[in-house]
Order: sequence, then C-alpha cells, then structure tokens
Amino acid sequence: MPSGPGEGVRPAFRQWRAGRPFWGGLLLALGGAEVLLTLKASLDVILHVGMQGLAGYLLPVVMLLCGVLILFNPTQRLFYSVIGVLVSLGTWMTSNLGGFFIGLLLGVTGSCLAFGWLPDQEPRVGRRQRRKQARAAKTPPPAPARQS
Repeated sequence: MPSGPGEGVRPAFRQWRAGRPFWGGLLLALGGAEVLLTLKASLDVILHVGMQGLAGYLLPVVMLLCGVLILFNPTQRLFYSVIGVLVSLGTWMTSNLGGFFIGLLLGVTGSCLAFGWLPDQEPRVGRRQRRKQARAAKTPPPAPARQS
C-alpha cells in the first residue's frame, strides 16, 4: 500500500519509462513478435529447408532481443538500434515480406525512435503552456492611476 501521494506503481513506471527509449524498444520488440507470428511452418520443416528457412526464425528473434535490450540497457541503444534496423530490413527477404510489411515497419520505426532518443533532454513544454507564457510576456503591467 503506498504511503504517500507520489509513491506507487504508476509513478515508478513513468519514471522508469522516462529514462529510456521506451516506445522505440517496444515497437522493435512488437515488430519481431509480429514477424515470428506470421511464420506458419513448424521448426522441423524449416530446419530441413536449409539456411534460408532458419534465417526466417533467426532474424525476428534478433529483432525481439534488440527491442528488449533497448528497454533494459538504454546506454547501448545506438548499437541495438542499428542492428535492429538492419535485421528488420533483412526480414523483407526471409520472413514473408517482413511479416506482411507490418513487422518490418514496426521494426524500422522502433529502431529509428531508439536511435534518435536523447537521454539528457529538457522536458517538452506543451502548446498550452507556451501560449500562456507568451500571453503573460505580452500583457503590459497596469498603468498607475493619474491624480488630477
């Protein structure tokens, strides 16, 4: 039971999420999972087909792994995102056109988001907040009353 107003699961998750490229890692992992789910053949059939069939399972697993590693090790996000985008593009030829384009697009988008994430960036100011600040700066102070 949380004892104070700022304690609890939700604020702790928000703080954890703010310290890493959460959406990039999540999209990359979802892309890998989607490509894995689009593969219909069992692993025995794929192993008999050869290397091309094995790559159909290997590349989405690497996508999934890179997405999870981006979430839990954000200091190495550049390396994982570059590997993630290359592997995502590789699924185009090995895994049903990249999971029928959906997994490919999720993987590339997630990798790009993780690559562009900056850890020490100032929090964004909302549009309403910027408008309030602009209005406060433009309004002149009230003029003193004149005595006659």
